[in-house]
Amino acid sequence: MKKRILFVCLGNICRSPAAEGVFLNLLSSKQLTEYYDVDSAGTGGWHVGSQADSRMRYAAQKRGINILSISRQIKQEDLYDYDLILAMDNDNLKEIKNLAKGLNIKLDEKIKLILSYSPDTSLLEVPDPYYGGEKGFEKVLDLLEDACNGLLEDITLKH
Repeated sequence: MKKRILFVCLGNICRSPAAEGVFLNLLSSKQLTEYYDVDSAGTGGWHVGSQADSRMRYAAQKRGINILSISRQIKQEDLYDYDLILAMDNDNLKEIKNLAKGLNIKLDEKIKLILSYSPDTSLLEVPDPYYGGEKGFEKVLDLLEDACNGLLEDITLKH
């Protein structure tokens, strides 16, 4: 049975599609793609149906990472369908937990901040690069590469 992982940010055009792309690239490099189902979503619906931000796609492509996802909004069914839901920041985490209110879901086991898997940063949240320059997108990718490596290591040790 595949492990299902969902990455979540605000609009699903920068951070969460980047996390999805980084994690899929990592899985591919380790020949583990067949064991995982990976997706991304946003807590807001403003960009539904759109590709990831072109600046993020460009920054990722320079690292050999393709971001192919199309933006969608998280829905309640996702809370049941995914084994792990990883938020980019505390606002996203709060929105996901609000969506889960009244549902029979063990939130602390399933819904976490992505940077909780990052051994190389003291940051708790992935900053939103949308209104920043090129360096903001590079910083986000650095953080996500580190966190995704930690995530894969953690998942692999548990199974």
